[in-house]
Amino acid sequence: MIFEKNQNITIATLGSHSALDVCRGAKDEGFKTLVIAQRGREKTYDKYFKTNGNMGCVDECIVLDKFADILRDDIQNELKKRNAIFVPNRSFEVYINDYDAIEKKFSAPMFGNKKLLRIEERGFKPNQYDLLDAAKIRYPLQFNNPEIIDRLCIVKVYSGIERAFFVIMNYKEYKNKSETRLKNGEFTEEELQKAVIEEFVIGVHVNFIFFYSPINNRLELLGTDMRRQTNHEGIYKLDNDYREAIRERYVRIKYEEAGHVAVTVLESMLEQAFELGERFVEASREFVSSGVVGPFALQSIIIPGSPKKDIVVIDVSPRMPGSPGISSTPYSSYLFGKPVSVGRRVAMEIKDAVNLNRLKEILT
Repeated sequence: MIFEKNQNITIATLGSHSALDVCRGAKDEGFKTLVIAQRGREKTYDKYFKTNGNMGCVDECIVLDKFADILRDDIQNELKKRNAIFVPNRSFEVYINDYDAIEKKFSAPMFGNKKLLRIEERGFKPNQYDLLDAAKIRYPLQFNNPEIIDRLCIVKVYSGIERAFFVIMNYKEYKNKSETRLKNGEFTEEELQKAVIEEFVIGVHVNFIFFYSPINNRLELLGTDMRRQTNHEGIYKLDNDYREAIRERYVRIKYEEAGHVAVTVLESMLEQAFELGERFVEASREFVSSGVVGPFALQSIIIPGSPKKDIVVIDVSPRMPGSPGISSTPYSSYLFGKPVSVGRRVAMEIKDAVNLNRLKEILT
């Protein structure tokens, strides 16, 4: 679909993850907004943040029985009827849970490169590790055979929409902990076999939230943040004795996201971070035509090094990050003279593309 300058465009997204960030940014740039919500989770969008005069940011909310219904022909037609540009987020990927369907059945215009979304999943080939290899970006050492584990490692098991990660030191711990979790139904044998075992990198967690603009041919750092996770964070605030007792006897550590915290990094690290972002953008074009479009995050650990600190990327998010708080960091202000959220930056790119008649460069 090709939009004209005088068409009344709506910015749409799925009602979860970062939908309010998308909607507020779109409203600030003069677009109408639409959220596709799931029944039982719609009040945030259809009531509490619904547009009412100068208040709120969600103009319209379509409520479905389940998120996956967004692929229905009638819903796709509704998006097209509204001249909607859809902005995907992580929840969109997770609840659809079918990248072939996203690429082939989702026929409404989508902001960004939807063919790059699947690289986030470690079970696909090519995946984020292949892309990081191509970009020559360092990521944690991996162990394909748990029997040869010789250091502190994290086992990344994805069970449904929740994370079932656990930390081990050797094969004996791997066997004991995985067997216990299998018995408790925390994940399946199939999910365990697909898990990634990698070195637990000790350092400072920082997510670098970038935006690549095809319209301006420019890589931008919009902000930096870190995750807050339950119950991992609470347990590790305890004294060592209590921490060990609770961890072993009462509570299994969970790595479920509860929110994000805005952080900053030393300016001496910025050039290094930009170099990683530039290499990632360039390498992405080898995997998918046109490569990265719009926001992406390199979730990283900053580690000590000689002669300088290093950045190890532990995860990649090739779409809207779930961290609207990054507008509280100063980096977008350094660029634009004011705080700019990811949602607003997306809307700015769409507006520029419309005005320059270049929308096809940022949509799939």
